[in-house]
Amino acid sequence: MNLTIQVSHQQLPLKNVFRIARGAKTQADVVVVTISDGINTGWAEAVPYARYQESVDSVSQQIQLLSKQKLSTENINEYIIALSSGAARNALDCAWWDLQAKQRGTSVAKLLQLAPAQACITAQTLSIDTPEAMAKAVAALNNPPLVKVKLDNQDIIEKMTAIQQAAPNSEFIVDANEGWSIDDLNNCCEQLKALNVVLIEQPLPAGQDEALINFSSPVPLCADESCHTRAELDYLKGRYQVVNIKLDKTGGLTEAVLLAQEAKAQGFDLMLGCMVGSSLAMAPAALLVNKAKFVDLDGPLLISEDRQHGFEFNQGVMQPLSEILWGGSHTLKTKSANFT
Repeated sequence: MNLTIQVSHQQLPLKNVFRIARGAKTQADVVVVTISDGINTGWAEAVPYARYQESVDSVSQQIQLLSKQKLSTENINEYIIALSSGAARNALDCAWWDLQAKQRGTSVAKLLQLAPAQACITAQTLSIDTPEAMAKAVAALNNPPLVKVKLDNQDIIEKMTAIQQAAPNSEFIVDANEGWSIDDLNNCCEQLKALNVVLIEQPLPAGQDEALINFSSPVPLCADESCHTRAELDYLKGRYQVVNIKLDKTGGLTEAVLLAQEAKAQGFDLMLGCMVGSSLAMAPAALLVNKAKFVDLDGPLLISEDRQHGFEFNQGVMQPLSEILWGGSHTLKTKSANFT
């Protein structure tokens, strides 16, 4: 059966300026892909990331080149897996899974033999700001169970102290986005543990984290930028205790499932992460929440308007995916990639 692919760029305004150690943004630029057999249409969303030398144009061009091939249900998977891991392969892989579910009248979860996803606690994210502004932002979340705090290496303890005092019953993930040195980590990790920090994410730059080998941290360390696919797991041993699985890094759900299985088999705990996007971008990853110790899929809470049938969040608890949005037998009313 012949297949056609369409790709579009969508700009999703954010509720507030989003700041991390590498910079700030006011909108999420996402790529939406549809794959159609003429009857059924699968779709997916990916987020090109400049940190990995990606742009909307480069990712769209990759997808457009593939769309010019004579694609069919028999050969499309070969083309997808031939792509390098990243946003283009993620969008295509997840749209293909969605289409297969619709063609077979079932769900992606059943095709992958995954247990139904349960409601789970997801981290809610604070972007970098002044201690006072970050304390005010966390207080507005009304005692969230888990908060992800973006921090560069400026005033680490001052900011976390203000945040913890404003939310004394919360637990925290601190995400440095490669912005610290080993001295920063060594100087603050004990104090961070006392401030209810349960995870420190990517403190040192990827590829420059030899100092973490056998580093005795009182708070578990999570590999984000250092972990894309199963290929990095051997490198991560002795450096990190947790790996952050993001589909825009793995190149889709197919590799994410395999990475989750292999990482757990090697003794790593799992975190599910995301770039800033809509519920459509979160949907495939959310099938893996049962396997994860930490879930960070709050992207839809950061944008001004989510997609129809998006995830429901209540006091930091994320409800299971609606298969009307993605991953079920429901057929989209439109074959375009319009924001609906």
